[in-house]
Amino acid sequence: MAKTPRASKFSLAIEYCREEDGRWLADIPALPGVTAYGLTKQGAAAAVQALALRLIADRLEHGEAVPGPMDVSFIAA
Repeated sequence: MAKTPRASKFSLAIEYCREEDGRWLADIPALPGVTAYGLTKQGAAAAVQALALRLIADRLEHGEAVPGPMDVSFIAA
């Protein structure tokens, strides 16, 4: 019976900052350039998570990350 590969777990911390104009900025320091704005904190969080997942998918497609199952979680800092 073939073994199922174990998922590599890693968490991505999200840092938030509120701009003077009221917009929220969400950033994932572990992934340089993964930063997004939102009108609300939740909107910024959703946008930065989507961007992070796109980046991870792109890296997987180009062999830049270890292929195989992953368990990704986001941590609000």
